[in-house]
Amino acid sequence: MNCLLTEDAADARPLVLVPTREWKAHSSRLDPRDRRWLDETGFRGCESDLALLQDAEGRLKSALLVVDQIDTWTLGDLPARLPAGRWKLDSNGAGADEIDRLALGWALGSYHFERYRSEPTSEPRPELVVPAAVREKVERLAQGITLVRDLVNTPAEDMMPEHLAAAMAEMADRHGTEWNEICGEDLLQQNYPAIHAVGRASTHAPRLLDLWWGDPRAPLLTLVGKGVCFDSGGLDLKPANAMRLMKKDMGGAAHALGLAEMIMAMRLPVRLRVLVPAVENAVSGNAFRPGDVLRTRKGLTVEIENTDAEGRLVLCDALAEACSESPALLLDFATLTGAARVALGTEVPALFSNDDALAAEVVQHAQAWSDPVWQLPLHAPYEEQLKSRIADLLNCSTGSFGGAITAALFLQRFVEESTPWMHFDLMAWNQRARPGRPEGGEAMGLLGLFDWLRKRYAGTGQV
Repeated sequence: MNCLLTEDAADARPLVLVPTREWKAHSSRLDPRDRRWLDETGFRGCESDLALLQDAEGRLKSALLVVDQIDTWTLGDLPARLPAGRWKLDSNGAGADEIDRLALGWALGSYHFERYRSEPTSEPRPELVVPAAVREKVERLAQGITLVRDLVNTPAEDMMPEHLAAAMAEMADRHGTEWNEICGEDLLQQNYPAIHAVGRASTHAPRLLDLWWGDPRAPLLTLVGKGVCFDSGGLDLKPANAMRLMKKDMGGAAHALGLAEMIMAMRLPVRLRVLVPAVENAVSGNAFRPGDVLRTRKGLTVEIENTDAEGRLVLCDALAEACSESPALLLDFATLTGAARVALGTEVPALFSNDDALAAEVVQHAQAWSDPVWQLPLHAPYEEQLKSRIADLLNCSTGSFGGAITAALFLQRFVEESTPWMHFDLMAWNQRARPGRPEGGEAMGLLGLFDWLRKRYAGTGQV
């Protein structure tokens, strides 16, 4: 990915950020020629208004952007709005953290997914001048977000379990670490029966991907990501309109890999493990059925109420394995429920945790990065909805209310009480384009989460 960042300030034009509350005062200090030009072009100094100014010879000399506030996405649409050339930021006194966020928003706004285009974009594009240290940090973070977007945007024909395995292998090679996969019938032999059951109907063999990195003496941080590479709904088949975007149902796996990329690139002092149960929920003669009872790695039995609640089934085996090492922190990511989208919309992931203090810290960091998450409760009385008459629990509630909560409660049954755990139920997809966030696959909640992890483990607040 070309982040459109440069350290070369030669011939760079000023890009001036002006707060809306200061526009009148700022405009009064402009050259009379500039004021006249702005008046004649109808420039009003409203939020996100962009003006291009000329010198006496009619050459482009600078740009003005009016902003309500400085956040991660302030410059997110400027790679598409500014003319080509170098631009040097005049940020009106922004601090170091704000510069990092501005540069990251610019970098993410430069993203294009062009793998399948016969003629990729080739026009010259603008570049933002930043210090070398800022460029290095931002490009590492942007690589993690770009990885999530690329994986989610890729059609299912090119993003099946074996392709997710290839993505993990490439990451492991890039960072000089190790990974492993348990594939097909070996899942049964090594006691991952739920992963096998969900994926066995596909011609693309199910597998559990496992990567580890870092100092064995460091705190163990384990990431788990739902890797359902396409979800037909199984025998409880989805309608066509609900199946159209199911290439994104491996968005949880993409988030786990994207966060792992950031952690390794920035060399956080942790011992990292990444577990991705990768399957296709397909339909064939050996597909698992409503009413079946599946055994799980933890030993609990699960009666299948609906085959379209498959993500929690592959996660439960992976979570049980994750807890076998007693991690200092366990994070899982999943495009798990439509109920979370009903509760919070498509742009705010739901966060569940067995440690409210940790969750509150993550919410705060997410807000600071304008990449919000929102905590929902693990409301224990709703466990009643998961009771089965013939097994230890149902895989989903028979009712239509509180589905995100009951899904999280299901997962909690496979997490040890002593393990600090957070579960992110997310969309992984932008339904609309916003500055720095094009329509399509998206990393949600990772910026604030990574910043929280960085400060939690680095201690100094610096990378």
